[in-house]
Amino acid sequence: MAPPLKDLGLLNPSRTAIFMCDMQEKVRPAMNHFDEVVIVARKMVEVSKIMGIPLIVTEQHPRQLGKTVADIDLSKALLVIAKTRFSMLVPEIDRLLNTLCDGILESIVLFGIETHICVEQTAIELLSRNLKVHIIADASTSRNQADRFLALDRLRQIGCFVTTSETVIFKMMGDKENPKFQEIRHLVKEPSPNTGLVPGSSLKM
Repeated sequence: MAPPLKDLGLLNPSRTAIFMCDMQEKVRPAMNHFDEVVIVARKMVEVSKIMGIPLIVTEQHPRQLGKTVADIDLSKALLVIAKTRFSMLVPEIDRLLNTLCDGILESIVLFGIETHICVEQTAIELLSRNLKVHIIADASTSRNQADRFLALDRLRQIGCFVTTSETVIFKMMGDKENPKFQEIRHLVKEPSPNTGLVPGSSLKM
């Protein structure tokens, strides 16, 4: 018997939230392909604004690591919150899960820094709350490429959908006749930058 459709990686934008983890200025020099990853993250934030998808943002110890990079416009984010926990699921966000998408939240699109620490721990906690988690590999990075690649493998093994920004965007649009298609079209017209994944492939396999 085929698994339920929601277990096959479909995304319903009315039941989806976007989580951006710790894309902060002071980590820029240490992260692999940081500037390219920021371009992809900025695209996803723009999609959240156009499609009206809730955007939740965290900043890890911002007094030390600074605020979110200025390249990314957070003016429409539902919540921007400082944290010291590695997981994004601080109490304020955990409580918010029950109210997002009119209480029918089903999927989280997750990306950020670092893949093997904050992103992975957030994904584990989201999965434990019976939410589907889509990891945007080209918008997530770490200081060390081995940590990044192994984390993407682990995330896939534990039940996340490890994917790319373009895949997620088109899943959420669903149809060329989507009323938001023309607004989003320019965001996918040009290929995403090389964010250090395997040459010629979207993901490390």
